Amino acid sequence: MAFTPTASLSVEIASMPAIVSPTAHAAPPSPIHAVVAEDFAAVNITIMDQLASRIPLVETIGQYIIESGGKRLRPLLVLLAARSLGYQGDRHITLATLIEFMHTSTLLHDDVVDESHLRRGKATANDAWGNAPSVLVGDFLYSRSFQMMVSVGSMRIMDVLSAATCTIAEGEVQQLTNVGNPDTDETAYFETIQGKTAMLFEAASHCGAILAQASPEQEAALQHYGRYLGLAFQLIDDLLDYQGDSQAMGKNVGDDLAEGKPTLPLIQAMAVGTPEQAELIRRAIREGGLEHLDEVLAIVRDTGALDYTRARAEEMATRALKQLDHLPANAYRKSMADLARMAMDRQA
Repeated sequence: MAFTPTASLSVEIASMPAIVSPTAHAAPPSPIHAVVAEDFAAVNITIMDQLASRIPLVETIGQYIIESGGKRLRPLLVLLAARSLGYQGDRHITLATLIEFMHTSTLLHDDVVDESHLRRGKATANDAWGNAPSVLVGDFLYSRSFQMMVSVGSMRIMDVLSAATCTIAEGEVQQLTNVGNPDTDETAYFETIQGKTAMLFEAASHCGAILAQASPEQEAALQHYGRYLGLAFQLIDDLLDYQGDSQAMGKNVGDDLAEGKPTLPLIQAMAVGTPEQAELIRRAIREGGLEHLDEVLAIVRDTGALDYTRARAEEMATRALKQLDHLPANAYRKSMADLARMAMDRQA
């Protein structure tokens, strides 16, 4: 049955800004983006073109979430990987765009699953329009990404990306089953973040390599570069949930604890803390909420769990940098190295 907007929803849609210049809300320029600035501008234009739908609500929600900020790292990885190996065509633009659509669709679905109300300092789409429209627009973006995938014309890329979507979904389900479970160990935690986060980083750089007809050694290097980079980013995300700045992050400190997610800072604190500290964290994970937030923050700090988490993130970033030794020395490789270093320095 077709979704029919309520009167209040119709007012919200009408109050949204009109679709504007394709680059008006592009990700802010940075030295890392500068080396592929023209490609990145083309991706932004393609994003807006591919959002077109005969259903206005699809365009409205799609545009809202895509323009909500973010660094667009996954499409950036496609561009840098392909260009680093001398790719001169234009299919990397389509590939980068569809990767961004895949990522955006997972954000829409994740916010519904997590019952989130804030992302990057703005109301989530499910908070503004409700769960059903958010899920369905996420489905549209996934479907549109597969349309674009066909147009890229590479069976190997289709194989990598279709497998990646399954792995990402499994990672999300695994994270859901971990919620409220204080017995989740470090191995299970890494399996989860490899699926739900690192997989799309890995697929982005891997597909860029395939598009550029990389040698087997270079293809494997770029695949692993994306994997380790994605793990580093997620580890820092989980670290910042316990020591970040709410305004910079666009979400509240302690959100993971409130949702009962056993991330590495909590897992490590339980492993090395006193029995009393471990039991308090176990109770906080089982119950969710923020009743024990101040005590948990003190425990993860005093047990060195935050330092441990950062050390694991630095290990992953170092592994990512090592993969770049297999690539020719050029500005694109340098930007990928800078990106790995940036993963460790960010505050949001």
